[in-house]
Amino acid sequence: MPNAPKLESRYPYYLAGKPVQANADLPVLDKYSGRVATRVALADRKTIDEAIAAAVKATAPMAALKPYQRRAVLEHCVARMRARRDELAYALCVEAGKPIRDSQGEAERLIDTFRIAADESTRIDGEIVNLEISERTSGYRGFVKRVPLGPCSFITPFNFPLNLVAHKVAPAIAAGCPFVLKPSERTPVGALIIGEVLAETDLPEGAFSILPCRIEDADPFVEDERLKLLSFTGGQIGWDLKKRAGKKKVVLELGGNAACIIDTDQKTRLDFVIARLISGSFYQSGQSCIGVQRILVHASLYEEVKKRFVAATRKLKAGDPKDPETFLGPMIDEAAAKRLEGWIAEAKKAGAKILCGGRRKGSMLDATVLENVPHSAKVSCMEAFGPVTLLEPFEDFEDALKTVNESGYGLQAGVFTGELAHALRAWDVLEEGGVIVGDIPSFRVDNMPYGGVKLSGFGREGIRYAIEDMTERRLLVIRDSG
Repeated sequence: MPNAPKLESRYPYYLAGKPVQANADLPVLDKYSGRVATRVALADRKTIDEAIAAAVKATAPMAALKPYQRRAVLEHCVARMRARRDELAYALCVEAGKPIRDSQGEAERLIDTFRIAADESTRIDGEIVNLEISERTSGYRGFVKRVPLGPCSFITPFNFPLNLVAHKVAPAIAAGCPFVLKPSERTPVGALIIGEVLAETDLPEGAFSILPCRIEDADPFVEDERLKLLSFTGGQIGWDLKKRAGKKKVVLELGGNAACIIDTDQKTRLDFVIARLISGSFYQSGQSCIGVQRILVHASLYEEVKKRFVAATRKLKAGDPKDPETFLGPMIDEAAAKRLEGWIAEAKKAGAKILCGGRRKGSMLDATVLENVPHSAKVSCMEAFGPVTLLEPFEDFEDALKTVNESGYGLQAGVFTGELAHALRAWDVLEEGGVIVGDIPSFRVDNMPYGGVKLSGFGREGIRYAIEDMTERRLLVIRDSG
């Protein structure tokens, strides 16, 4: 990558809004080379306790910020992140192994997410409640406003370390909530650059802390009763965190094994459909909660879709994510690649056929396509979270819907169909947080309600919807003096 920005040799964490170079104990690896790319300060339990105490003290000052002041903070972030876009994208490429063109796309989404939050910060409206529903309540008037919930705790994963941080931080600022954030220890650099930008603003002292830490020190993010909300994005461990969270509100986004249905009327659109399926299946090595994992194709199109999809998969360039031509970079680490390699082998032993891929070298796993996979195989019924996609034919649209619903997950599903009745039937029947008609389940715009049901969690992100979780209704009743 010519003229690439450079990472700093070390990054501070942010405690109560201030950078702290306490140590440099956490190495951050270049996920492609495996070498140490930089080091970041690592917070301990004492530091986390101080951060929570600071957030509590900042509760009233944050709530007192006027909407235009919150918007000004977010607009500053938009401007500074736009100026540092290449730096943010390069950091993401290095620490997550995400191909540089995809890293640039995520940096753009980061900017979009803060821009949406800036707009929403002045739209947190209340309502008038008509209380005069009987003679007994004549003369009473009701008013409702939304007020900040208080200190929030955020835990974010490695796969979108810019935009998934933004989806928690930006609405918290818009709502007027102080927060403590634990970014993934595998990919903390992007979050710390966001912290550097936030530190330039006029946020009250203690309004935010961004603290990479070891998992064994992270209990206060979940269990501390001073925190009023826990928002977690990650794996099925989220259900255990919910049990430990006590009285606080909990929002969970826990992934899925997204399916995509290709209806019988799509023959003339297969070039578009295949291109979208390739993107959804193998974008950032399949490490996306809404990556295309299961493709259900009407039997009349199955052989043609299989032929085209496998041929397109074989053409994908894998390698150094800093190369602009690279489509498929490494998985987050070798252990993740070995896990999925084992799932592929398990499926093959159970009768699945490997149409292409299946090979691993270090953390690089080939883009892999399987068919005849038993629904009980891990690679079918669990979240693969890697570059593996399954093909399966169906005869009847209703049967395809039932197959999608067999999954314990329910985040998003895609349906390629030109029949309005089928589109509406899918929306009615599929047990998913979202149904995407005419495109892959991997489609997301940052202002839409995003989240799932069943094992995929509960609650919704998308700035306005996150603000609802971070605020609560406060009622005012006035009785006319007459």
